Amino acid sequence: MSSTSPSSALGNAQPQKTAFLPMAICCLLFFILGFFTWANGALIPFVKLAFRLDSDLQAFFVLFASYIAYFFLALPSSWIIKKTGFEYGLILSLILLGVGSLIFIPAAHQGSYNLFLLGIFVQGSAMALMQTAINPYLSIIGPIDSAAQRIAIAGVFNKGAGIIVPFILGGVLLKGSAEISEKLKSLPPGPEHDALMQSLLSRVDTLYIILAVVVCLFALVIKLAKMPPVDVDKEDESSIATSASEKKNSVFDFPHLFLGSLAIFATVAVEVMAGDIIGTYGHQLALPEFFVKYGTAFTLVCMLLGYFIGIVAIPKYVSQQYALRICTFVGIGLTVFSVFTTGLTSYIALALLGVANALLWPAIFPLGIKGLGKFTKTGSAIMVMGIAGGAIWPLLYGYLKDTVGMNFQMAFLVAMIPPYLYILYFATYGHKIGKKA
Repeated sequence: MSSTSPSSALGNAQPQKTAFLPMAICCLLFFILGFFTWANGALIPFVKLAFRLDSDLQAFFVLFASYIAYFFLALPSSWIIKKTGFEYGLILSLILLGVGSLIFIPAAHQGSYNLFLLGIFVQGSAMALMQTAINPYLSIIGPIDSAAQRIAIAGVFNKGAGIIVPFILGGVLLKGSAEISEKLKSLPPGPEHDALMQSLLSRVDTLYIILAVVVCLFALVIKLAKMPPVDVDKEDESSIATSASEKKNSVFDFPHLFLGSLAIFATVAVEVMAGDIIGTYGHQLALPEFFVKYGTAFTLVCMLLGYFIGIVAIPKYVSQQYALRICTFVGIGLTVFSVFTTGLTSYIALALLGVANALLWPAIFPLGIKGLGKFTKTGSAIMVMGIAGGAIWPLLYGYLKDTVGMNFQMAFLVAMIPPYLYILYFATYGHKIGKKA
């Protein structure tokens, strides 16, 4: 990645270098996205204890509330960005993220799980707005063929934030959770029981006030930094053929876009299953509490390794499409190995899925929006809608395990293989559909 002036980097139809300032801001935004996204997995054991939930399926609604926001808010986010501009769209998303964090406080004091889920949904809406703005920006501030490399670099910050989340939230929200759980079981309903519950719930106060202040301060940084604008409509116009037979009149004229959005759906499904379900999986494997509490961090460390591989290899040694195929085969192999082994061996194989999953999003997103021209903003929003995969798949896993009564490892296999097979299809054929040979 080379540094150049913003005007020269962003003013050309096809930038040959990546501007340093917007790249740095994008990396910091991906750090914030990573922190709040991967906090959801760390929150699962807390909400199960603090709100006295009976099953993992109920606790997985934390993931549902966050990721389903992308499905409903992605297209409105595209409209908001068109009206406000890229810079103010990002500022609005950061303020909304702070508001969502503050909703946790009355939710905790009232002991309301529904209000807590509302706060999660507001945060998800903010992240949908941010993702809709930042992904196409990151894809086109440099050559499109190295877009996966830039997204991988930003992904290092995203997953780096996710690695520290379990230690922060675990240290604050889950400190002494095993002892508290046992004490709550032994206490009869009454003042002492209620006081212990309230002290547990009140742990969110200071933490989320600090987070709200931090993201609002960063909104001020965005305003002062004055990131150079990119005219997305003009930027990719050269990639659309000018002959009448190839002229595109609607976003529906790009079937590879919708296939790409479904590939993002599958990608986020397997990412969340590997990153957020690992704690529950470790508990089912009867592993020590350390592995249960910090499981997400283990998966994200493996994702970091995958990102570094991508930064070095793409596009110098392998293309985005070929890397996507390799990662899919590795993901299928590790899933099968994890399911048919036990104990720490099974757990490690699941964590290693982070390596396989790391390059899925960086490779799929540029392929999905490639050649959209003036439809790039809307196309980006449609791609971001695919993040809803993170809402549906944990519930599917919980349903298979808790309601159908399927063995937790077999439920994991049934949930993981279909998404990987679809990603393989997109990497091989899907991204070419609708494009002239």
